Parts: sequence; C-alpha cells; structure tokens
Amino acid sequence: MKIICIGRNYVDHAKELGNEVPEKPVIFMKPDTAILKGNDFYIPEFSNDVHYELEVVLKVSKGGKYIQKENANKHFDEIGLGIDFTARDLQSELKSKGLPWELAKGFDGSAVVSLFLKKENFDMNNLNFSLLKNKQEVQNGNTKDMMFGFDDIIAFVSQYFTLRVGDLIFTGTPKGVGKVEENDVLEAFLERERVFSLRVL
Repeated sequence: MKIICIGRNYVDHAKELGNEVPEKPVIFMKPDTAILKGNDFYIPEFSNDVHYELEVVLKVSKGGKYIQKENANKHFDEIGLGIDFTARDLQSELKSKGLPWELAKGFDGSAVVSLFLKKENFDMNNLNFSLLKNKQEVQNGNTKDMMFGFDDIIAFVSQYFTLRVGDLIFTGTPKGVGKVEENDVLEAFLERERVFSLRVL
C-alpha cells in the first residue's frame, strides 16, 4: 500500500505559503509507516513547527495503469478525511536547498486517516469538509475549489505509478493550515459528520 499526496491543489493554499500555482499536479509520497495508529499525535523531536493540513482522501478500489479520465471514477468507491502533518520548518530548509520534502512529510505518524465512507452518499463535486482545533474552525474547504479534480488526479498519477487496491490518495488541502501545540484537539468533519478526533502530545 502506498500513500500518494497532491500538493498545492487549492489556489488560496498555494498563495498562503507563497508558492506558485502549479499547471500540473504536484506529487509527493508518504510511506505506509506514516499512518497514525490510534488517536494521539506526538510532535516529533526534530521540528518546532508542525502544521496540520486537512484533505479528502480516496481509497483505491480497482487498480490500474494509464487510467483514462473518463474511467477514473470506477477506481475508487470510498472516501475519508486525513491530515497531512508537515514539519514546516524542516520543509522550508529542504526546499531552500532544492532537496526533496520526504523528511518533513513522511515521518512516522504524519498521515491521519479517518474511517472511509461510500462516495455514493456524497456530491463529490461539491463536498464540504472542515477542521476544528480546540472547538474553533481553522480550515473549511469544498472540492469544487480543487484545481485538479479526483478524476484528473487518478488519470495523472496512473501515468507514472500503477495504482493498486488499498492505495490512498491525499487530494490537497485548502487554506488555513497552521501550527499544532501540545494538548490541541483536532476534529475533522465531512459535511456535518465528525470522522475523526485526535489529541496532540
């Protein structure tokens, strides 16, 4: 199982970090050991600036290679929410040196994944999702604002990586990312349903 992540997929998020708006999806990976076990996230000792990034996550239900956009919808039937925890200070250091981001993105516990729900119960092109930190809303996104939609992402990614059943695709975060501190409580909502809650330690 692999975790494929899409960066800068919401214009306002790209701008809030001072990044260029991409013409093609920006891809990076997390190892399967990045998946958080349990409901406690421990801030790693190598970072003083870990940020939450809430994202819609697709679970691949049918593998494939060179998937055409018109068929992409057949390759996933469940969705959830996830957090792409990012060691922003380490990422900035790596980016300044022209180095890959994996140390800042792929560390143990950096990928929160909720339970998955059937996509047929949602309007995938107008899907609201949000994150509360200590009961205050800090992120609120809608899939209609994605630069690259779910079908575009699957078609693009599958040109380079063979998709297999069980692979996860993090589809990008909206604006509002920010730092976590010890004892923060994060709660994620897909439409009005809470799909996970975790504590930062």
